[in-house]
Amino acid sequence: MKVATATAIRKTIVLAEDHGMVREGLRMLLEGERDLSVVGDTGDGLTALELVTRLQPDLLLLDLMMPGLNGLEIARRTARSAPGTRVVILSMHAGEPYVIKALRNGVAGYVLKDTGGAELIHALREVLAGRRYLSPPLSLVALDAYQEKTHTAIWERYDMLTARERETLQLLAEGHSNSAVAQRLGIGERTAETHRANLMRKLQLRTHADLIKYMIGRGIMPADSR
Repeated sequence: MKVATATAIRKTIVLAEDHGMVREGLRMLLEGERDLSVVGDTGDGLTALELVTRLQPDLLLLDLMMPGLNGLEIARRTARSAPGTRVVILSMHAGEPYVIKALRNGVAGYVLKDTGGAELIHALREVLAGRRYLSPPLSLVALDAYQEKTHTAIWERYDMLTARERETLQLLAEGHSNSAVAQRLGIGERTAETHRANLMRKLQLRTHADLIKYMIGRGIMPADSR
């Protein structure tokens, strides 16, 4: 994790990307712009949320698939902990479900990872100017039409989870034991077990395999996580 002092005339950015080489490349690209300043970067989702809450940047550039806490949940919480921060998702997934879920969680921009550097900078400036940005071929009209057809019951169940249960859900899906979840979140092991039991009941899941399928189905874990 790196934290720098922001220059007053620049728009401040926190960068959250779990691949180190990609993160370094993005940082170099962004800091090559006179009006942008990366004030913090990390490869961990929980740390990303801590940075955003503490630094209150103008923008969070966020990978969709993050360890510790996924990008959708980070975006959701950023809306509360840093309401002045605009969020742009960086993702390899162009399917409508992924984009709709991002928009539902307060994301202002959705940029595909095969986007060129010039388009990414354009996207960030559009969002910083108060507008939405979706990488082509994504379109708000097409997304609105798709959204009308989707069933929301799976989202209603997820919304029943507490913030701590969502953190536990992600860590369990990543393969952490109850004791490892407790250590990562700074809680007791018995408390972690209680969170696990509660989230499994609320989501109507029975096994760890069900949990993995649920996370993949929600678009917050890659399909190769099985």
